[in-house]
This record gives sequence, C-alpha cells and structure tokens, in this order.
Amino acid sequence: MRKITKAVFPVAGLGTRFLPATKAIPKEMLPIIDKPLIEYAVEEAVVAGIKEIIFITSHTKRSIEDHFDTNLELEEKLLKSGKKDAIKKINRNIFQDVTFTYVRQKSQKGLGHAILQAKHLINDESFAILLADDLIINDPSATQQLINVAQKTNSSVIGLNKVPKEHISRYGVISSADISKEQKLFLLDGIIEKPELNPPSDMAVFGRYVLSHHIFNYLEIINPGVAGELQLTDAIKLMLKEHDINGYLYDGIKFDCGSKEGYVQAIAHLASDLLPK
Repeated sequence: MRKITKAVFPVAGLGTRFLPATKAIPKEMLPIIDKPLIEYAVEEAVVAGIKEIIFITSHTKRSIEDHFDTNLELEEKLLKSGKKDAIKKINRNIFQDVTFTYVRQKSQKGLGHAILQAKHLINDESFAILLADDLIINDPSATQQLINVAQKTNSSVIGLNKVPKEHISRYGVISSADISKEQKLFLLDGIIEKPELNPPSDMAVFGRYVLSHHIFNYLEIINPGVAGELQLTDAIKLMLKEHDINGYLYDGIKFDCGSKEGYVQAIAHLASDLLPK
C-alpha cells in the first residue's frame, strides 16, 4: 500500500443540535477551551503524516477556510506588540507544508454523498476520513493507529468503539465472525446503519476511517438509506463483498462533541490540567 497522504473532512452539516450558537458559527469552530474543535482533528491527521486536507464544506462554513488561512493583519499587530508566542498559535509550524483544499457540497444528502464529492481529488490510493465531531485523545492518535493497521493488512480499516446497548442505535454497527474473540482487529462480514432492533454487536463505527479508492464505486450506486440520505455505511456494506475491510478497536479517550454532553465532557477533561490542584 502506498503512503497515505490525503484526508477528507466532511464539515458541511448545519449543526442544529447546537442552535442558537451555530446560527452564525460552524459547529466545527466551537472552541474546546482556546482551540476550535476542527483544529484538533486536523492536527491529528497532520501528525499522522497527512499532507493534503480536503474539506467538504458549504457556503456557511467560510470561517473554517479563514481559520486555516494566513491573517497578515493580525500577525502584524501581534508582532508589533511583541506577542511572538501568539503568532505561533495562529500560524502553526506543523501546518506549513500542508495543502488545504475546499470542495463545496451544494446540498447535504448524507455522509456518503459528502465523501463522494472528494472523488476527483483521490487517485488510485487509500485515504483517511475524519469526522471532527469525534474528539479522540491518544498518542499515537486514532488516525495513526488506523493507518498502521491499513498498511500492515493492505486493507481498508474503520475505527471501532464499544458502545452501551442503550446507545448502539445511534451508530453504524459491524458484524464479524471474530466478535467473540478478545482482540482488537475484526474482519467485517457485515455492517448496518443505526439498527433499531437486534444489533449484530456492540462494536460501533466511531469517526475515523482509512478507505481505498474503491469506496467511490459503491458510493455512486447506493440508494438513499436511513433518514433518506446516502450513507457511507451502505457503501461499505457493498464494498466488503468484494474487498477486505477490517474494523479496529482503537485506543483513546473519546468524546462525541456533536452532542452537548460530549462537548462539555471534552472541555472538562482538557481543562482539568489548567485548574489548581
């Protein structure tokens, strides 16, 4: 497998669970203390070796593009004020050699439709997908773990998390002949989006993927699924009939920042080091 250097970030969603805050501010730009949520995910990708960040965005998300662009006026004011450390925060060295690409998703038709918008930018190669709502803290990062597994197995890999029974219907859930084994890597034989009854396991897809370019063939032929949207899960289900796809139970502290509860928990966790002991 060739080195994985591209990552797709679907960020066109409306963020309705955080209204009224997200009426004018993208949910991805909501701060986790002093850094927007999206920056944590981009940093994770770059540290894992990603060289091109592909945002699938919309006309309401211009501030994301502004955030990762250079602000010469602000830099000049900080420099005149002697605040060199602040300049390093807004013009981070780790992003200097990274290409940021923006693709407009004109209408939101589901995660699968969002990923499909990146087809023309992905050649005959595997690529990462990061859902910025899911903040995962670990070293090595979840993305790095999946890339390592993908390169070792020469297969697509999706990140997994064990989810309590009462919450399993919120996620895509896998099935595998290896489920009963105490291990971290599972060869998929099925996957279902948000099962209401009899989920095949307690292993849910959680915000990180490394997929081969073959996924686009299946994204182009799937029909609308749950909520009338084009689901990435449905394309993965078709793909695994012809290509090996593994699920990996990655290490890390996970926060679903797409929910108010998870967002507050993430802030509390990261703020604990700032509070007096």
